[in-house]
Amino acid sequence: VQLQASGGGLVQAGGTMRLSCAVSGRTVSSAIMGWFRQAPGKEREFVARIRGTGGVTYYSESVKGRFSISRDNAKNTVYLQMDNLKLEDTAVYSCASAPIGGGYDYWGRGTLVTVSS
Repeated sequence: VQLQASGGGLVQAGGTMRLSCAVSGRTVSSAIMGWFRQAPGKEREFVARIRGTGGVTYYSESVKGRFSISRDNAKNTVYLQMDNLKLEDTAVYSCASAPIGGGYDYWGRGTLVTVSS
């Protein structure tokens, strides 16, 4: 299983950005896909997830209402739409995959998102 995150870069506060996570070796519609982030000097934290069966989503309180996780089954890709970005959203964002009922067992390399004032 391989996960490839992309779409990071520099954006101004209040702006938008969309991250992509292309997956091979596991079907995103049959797994739990999550986004995590790690800010400089901080521990990695959960951002959002989407459950394979039914597509139920769940968000951390810090991003709820601003971020949206979705997937394209045909492309086997998961997205993280980030709106109204804040300085504190600056972090390396990584995608991860888990089998239904299991823990995250595959991780992609992160992509850096920098929010400037």
